[in-house]
Amino acid sequence: MTTNERPTLILVHGTNSNAYGWSGLVTELTLRGHRCVAVNLPGHGDNQFIPRSYQAPQDLEALASEPSPLAEITIHDYVEHVAGVVRRARQHGPVILVGSSQGGVTVSRVANVVPELIDRVVYVAAYCCVDLPNMLAYLETPENSGSLVHLIEAMKVGDPAELGVTRINWRSAEPKAFEAIKQCLAGDFSDEGVRWLANLLEPDETAAIPVSEARGEAQTWGRIPRTYVRFTEDRLIPLSLQDRFISEADRLTPDNPTDVHSVAAPHVGPFHRPELVEILAGLASQGEGS
Repeated sequence: MTTNERPTLILVHGTNSNAYGWSGLVTELTLRGHRCVAVNLPGHGDNQFIPRSYQAPQDLEALASEPSPLAEITIHDYVEHVAGVVRRARQHGPVILVGSSQGGVTVSRVANVVPELIDRVVYVAAYCCVDLPNMLAYLETPENSGSLVHLIEAMKVGDPAELGVTRINWRSAEPKAFEAIKQCLAGDFSDEGVRWLANLLEPDETAAIPVSEARGEAQTWGRIPRTYVRFTEDRLIPLSLQDRFISEADRLTPDNPTDVHSVAAPHVGPFHRPELVEILAGLASQGEGS
């Protein structure tokens, strides 16, 4: 590769989300001259499924049982899709693979598969599983005890074991649902911002990801330079759990320590925090000519 090649930032969203959540970052980074692309994982974004019973007026009884095509999607589908994007981007220069929240699972798995094509992996308040096999195992750790995820779980509709998806009623008219989104995900968002977020999030997410093998492997993932962006006001993935991810990764790869940054942001900070733009722009500038 020539010395003037610029990295491509590939952005992977989290659960019940889509590429649009990165739109502000993509716009700002692009205007600064950086190459970046936000990926819609299979079953999300342009291919998302909106249950008929989720529309207004809602039919909550039907919503609890309406089948979803996302039930057939697995982590392998996510990995194959993102690895394909990595391969295409690599034809034009270095690649920086970024994952937010549950997107960290996909980032780690892709890094296990094509480590030679990735110049840096970045976790943005994301799951970075090392010692334990999957997200579910980390949910049961002491470091996760301060999480407010139970507020979101209370918004579930139907049985994930039967539906094959975790279905969240983001459009619930219950005041406690609005407060759950605000407290767990949105932090200091205005009420208008919380309503905007509730209409952005997608109702269905495959239930397979939290129980899928998610560990980064030392001989593949572990040899790639790694950055973790801590969100210090995160109430979904507590700061103590984020720090555990960093510590475990550093113990596994002591010769490849994590580059750590901190941003005072709630879990959905990527939507509104310019500090993250600065961090990613800096990493992209460092990667030029890799």
